[in-house]
Amino acid sequence: MDLARSMTDETVLRALMQHRRLTRAELAAHTGISKPTAGESVRRLSAAGLLADTGERTPGGRGKGRVGSYYALTPDAGTALAVSIGPSGAVAEQVDAYGDTVARARRPLRTPTEPEAVAAALHELTALAGPLPRLAVVSAADPVDRRTGRLRKMPDAPFLLGDLDPVAVLSPYVAGPITVDNDVNWAARAERDATEGRTDFAYLHLGVGLGGAVVSDGEVRRGHGGLAGELAHLVTTGPNGDATGFIQVFGELGLRLPGSTAIDTARLLAAVTGDDPDASATRSLIARAVAGVVAAVVALTDPAEVILGGSWGPHPAILDAVSAVVARQPRPGPLHAATVTAEPSLTGARTDAITRLRTAIITASQPPGPAADAGPLSQAGDRWVRLAGPAGA
Repeated sequence: MDLARSMTDETVLRALMQHRRLTRAELAAHTGISKPTAGESVRRLSAAGLLADTGERTPGGRGKGRVGSYYALTPDAGTALAVSIGPSGAVAEQVDAYGDTVARARRPLRTPTEPEAVAAALHELTALAGPLPRLAVVSAADPVDRRTGRLRKMPDAPFLLGDLDPVAVLSPYVAGPITVDNDVNWAARAERDATEGRTDFAYLHLGVGLGGAVVSDGEVRRGHGGLAGELAHLVTTGPNGDATGFIQVFGELGLRLPGSTAIDTARLLAAVTGDDPDASATRSLIARAVAGVVAAVVALTDPAEVILGGSWGPHPAILDAVSAVVARQPRPGPLHAATVTAEPSLTGARTDAITRLRTAIITASQPPGPAADAGPLSQAGDRWVRLAGPAGA
């Protein structure tokens, strides 16, 4: 009986998350469950504080049929936090189970930056209105250790000059689990979700920093320590035709920001645009270097296609030049520009946060288990660690 009720309650909650408000009769029609069963589920979920009568009524009465009451999720059903940390700044969005952004804030960050500056920005961003979110999903423009959730400093890091623990920074402001992953992995997930049937591809992020992600059978492959896709130090063809680390190519071309390994994207785009000999030569050198990385990724992962994302990777001048070189390689393959271009990493993190929030709300509707009151959990990579809950939680 408990299992049947739990399944009914989940069905009702998912219908309301999709349609926002429904009467009991509409719930029955949309879900295929009987009206009495739908009514009992509404009663249980209302008693649990997850549903409420909106006060709206259907037309009816005086011989026109029964008046129906509309029900919807309550504010107590909760929200989730989606956070993006990268060269363009730190952004936090509070989202609800309908998929709406109910609050958003941004804080600028310089490139490169220090962990203390990022932590301070995150503290400010958590002043979003409303109660503590149920959970958080974090996208970060640096390698993420899947065992700890910490951002790891890599040689010649273009953005973060040190280690950062987003779980520790955000846990006082989040009531439940915190999930952290690399920004390129989230961008690849957004690309996967945007195109039906796109389940096997390699995603190359070409922007201020360089990175990659491999999606196989619909899942991002993160590697043993979470460092899969770190392309910056892959050996490719340098401007002089010698073997050169990918990130070093842009240093030799004078296309990096002063005192940093970060790529000066504005200067790069200006340098490759136009028909003059200098622009043509720069395009050719960059295309040859990118194509060398594409060849290595294709040889190791055998993707169905390669997607170029980031602030300059999908630019037509770059895409066309790279495609021409790739077409001459022993293993050519489809090369496409990313379809998600507006905040792709945040888009991927936001979608995941909404999915996790809906699951958390459904879980809250189920009968409590023996560990229901054990306190919040936080996810660091693939490992769940128990955290002290925030005051008053």
